[in-house]
Amino acid sequence: MNELPEELATRRAAHRTPAGFDAFWRRTLASEAHPLDPVFAETPGPLAAATVHDVSFAGAHGHRIAAWLIVPRPAGPAPGTRTRVPCVVQFLGYGEGRGAALDWLLWPAVGMATLVVDTRGQGGANLRPGNTPDPVGVRPPQVPGFITRGLLDPDAYYYRDAYVDAVRAVETALAHEAVDPERVAVSGCSQGGLLALAAAALHGRVAAALVESPFLCDVADHTRFPDRQPYRELLRFCQFHPHHTDRALTTLAHFDGVAMASRAACPALFSLALRDQVCSPASVAAAYQHYAGPKQIRVWPYAGHAEPNGYHRQAEVAFLLAAFGDPAGVRGVPAGASRS
Repeated sequence: MNELPEELATRRAAHRTPAGFDAFWRRTLASEAHPLDPVFAETPGPLAAATVHDVSFAGAHGHRIAAWLIVPRPAGPAPGTRTRVPCVVQFLGYGEGRGAALDWLLWPAVGMATLVVDTRGQGGANLRPGNTPDPVGVRPPQVPGFITRGLLDPDAYYYRDAYVDAVRAVETALAHEAVDPERVAVSGCSQGGLLALAAAALHGRVAAALVESPFLCDVADHTRFPDRQPYRELLRFCQFHPHHTDRALTTLAHFDGVAMASRAACPALFSLALRDQVCSPASVAAAYQHYAGPKQIRVWPYAGHAEPNGYHRQAEVAFLLAAFGDPAGVRGVPAGASRS
């Protein structure tokens, strides 16, 4: 399906952007203008068709963020082709780390580089460890996990730093000599989809976005949070600290994926799973409906949250090839010829 079901297309989102939202993000990004200091350390390995770089860069507060940069090796020089390739900056699901470089070969296999970015303090889900601590640590009151850390103040909230890290990850991709600065995309599922929306909204040079089942969208009404991880952490916070609920929701509104979607202008491909019991179809539909740039959606009627979906991977590849052109001209499409 390539359009929203009628019951989702006609539903109104509960989202309300707080006063001062844009000023908050202008001030936040201005305060994080310290040197990026990217490090790209080429790493020996078994890959014959790609080069792996162990990457770190200065994220929020200058904290070092780890990533992999995997760049396809050129098949050989061809007249009229570019030496630089598109890059897909990939953000990760809740609790997941960058794992091993061998886990991330889809985009290099189709001729694009990929930057796979740790989320600060996370790692271990899906057996993928991370390599990035969160020096800020616990800010009570909170429920164990990440979503309620610093929840009473937008300036202290965990995702404030995670969004800054995402913006600076895009800047890191742009800094590498193998990457075409006009063809950088962002991608992610669940938490990763939220971070992709934030990067697309807050960094003006993102050229395309792949947004799959984004988390933390349309969060104005906490009574609709599903009692499943990681939303369960928010429900427990409201249960244990009812006197802080309104203040917590005000903070969340500064990070709502719907607000970020309404400020993103690059072409985007969304994915919506109608049997998703974590990120509700209604919340994902709200982000898609508010998305300000050119957009497409793939609706999967029988899929659940973050389930493997080879059909959607094919749709994402086709979307970026249409947006960016053939990365190296090897399929008969001049690089950049079919930009949408």
